[in-house]
Amino acid sequence: MKLEHVKHSSDDPVSELHVNMSNILVRAAQGLTLSEKRVVSLCMAKLDSVKLDTGRYKFKLTAEEYAQEFDLNNVAAYEQLMAVGDHLLKRIARHAYPGPRGKMIEKKWVWASSVEYHHGEGWIQLAFSPEMTPHLTLLRKEFTSYKLKHAVALRSVYSWRLWELLMQFKKTGLLRISCDDFCQSMEAPPSCVKDFGQLRRRIIEPAVIELMKQNNVLIEWQAIKHGGRKINSLEFHFEPDPQGAFPEF
Repeated sequence: MKLEHVKHSSDDPVSELHVNMSNILVRAAQGLTLSEKRVVSLCMAKLDSVKLDTGRYKFKLTAEEYAQEFDLNNVAAYEQLMAVGDHLLKRIARHAYPGPRGKMIEKKWVWASSVEYHHGEGWIQLAFSPEMTPHLTLLRKEFTSYKLKHAVALRSVYSWRLWELLMQFKKTGLLRISCDDFCQSMEAPPSCVKDFGQLRRRIIEPAVIELMKQNNVLIEWQAIKHGGRKINSLEFHFEPDPQGAFPEF
């Protein structure tokens, strides 16, 4: 797609722009590491500053801007960009949902369709796949939006994914989700899926603690049992900390 860039002032960094995606993609298993999540989210934020004409979405990412947004040195940023470019051509998002007669349907789509490396110049060019772009662009309903600045300081992909799940319900401040759906979104390892104690210790509690610290959000959560001894779902109540750096989401 040909992109016409909207000019922003020097006081309007990329981190002030929004990351937008369909709720399906929010709930999906995204298949990304932290560095890969950073790259695609930076591209998604840039979507907030461009106007669609015709063609295909392609994004130029420089090591300098990547380093600036995520507090890295330029060498580390360039190395991450090079590695992420290779991996994104293979990364798959997966969404499983009930189909007719109770049988599960699983849909898969790749993140990127092409990557160009400009060796010695410190930048790459990335294009989202045709199957991915409908989940990122021209969204009118059933989508989630948050500012990139709320994620740039996060050091865990679990924290980032929990933030996206919360932001789907930022108007109500209440996320209710089944354990199965939560584990799918988090891509929890089998040991955590089988043992809620491990899920709590390895994923939920560290993610909640990091979000409360980095994003100045107040979070209370509880595990819900619907009869019997098995925990079936989770509830997260959240709101901005009035004393924090981000007074609103």
